[in-house]
Amino acid sequence: MPRIAVFTKNRTNPAYEAARLGADRTAARLGATTIHYVPEQPDSVPEQIALIARAIAERPDAAVFVPVDETAVNDAILGFDVTNIPLFNIITRTTAGRRVTFVGSDDRALARNIASYLFGKLPRRSTIIILEGTPASATSRERLLGFQDALAEHPGINVRSSLRGDYQRDVARDVFLRAKDQWPGVGAVLCANDVMALGVLDALDANAGGGPLVVGVNAIPEAVAAIAAGRMLATADFNAMAMSEIATEAAVRHLRGETIPPEIMLPVRIVDAGNCAAWNAPFAARPSPVWDDVVRRG
Repeated sequence: MPRIAVFTKNRTNPAYEAARLGADRTAARLGATTIHYVPEQPDSVPEQIALIARAIAERPDAAVFVPVDETAVNDAILGFDVTNIPLFNIITRTTAGRRVTFVGSDDRALARNIASYLFGKLPRRSTIIILEGTPASATSRERLLGFQDALAEHPGINVRSSLRGDYQRDVARDVFLRAKDQWPGVGAVLCANDVMALGVLDALDANAGGGPLVVGVNAIPEAVAAIAAGRMLATADFNAMAMSEIATEAAVRHLRGETIPPEIMLPVRIVDAGNCAAWNAPFAARPSPVWDDVVRRG
């Protein structure tokens, strides 16, 4: 029975909870097992380096892996190559070592799409606030570039401030509350993930609710429920669970001797009040992607 080591960045972001669930249920379906390696301190570089060393010592048959930092764990990643443990990279591209495949989505394009969707709901001349993710995260950098692409296409949209929410709900809530003097006249808040969008909603709720439109990225269940309730405008379905499921299936197929594409890109859809019913379910109740459909599309 193949043993798959699964590396995620933290236990605070529901998207990574979904990634672990996806790996588990795909492994179980295909006759494999999973072992999870998660830093206790969110996105901790030293912890992930230590976890990589521990996993290598335990010699799994393959690893499904997202780096907590784009470059800071590179030396540790090389250990997978030395021990011939095949690496299946998800969400954020590794920048060192060999990988069998990368499974992800186009962060810049999805950010441009959700921002453009938002801007289409605002008056031509409007003011927004941006909530950025963790500076060390490649997804945060690419999403900010996508936001800037959309802003270039909508010159009437003015950015009052760009705040750092670190992809964490409490951080986003607190930083948004500290910027309360900037709220007047703001028509929308553009968040680089749903967890930060929920933090913004928490801040607004603490101040009698209402206020600007809020959008995010990930389509996590709580955000979709907020869309269905009319509290949040929209999100982009950046599907970490599906990425992990496809990467886990790729690992099992590779170990069986099948050829795996070097890159598998999942499509992204905007989720709003008009279509959110299809996403309005717990992660465990959402359907798994079909390998042939995803790989054929890619």
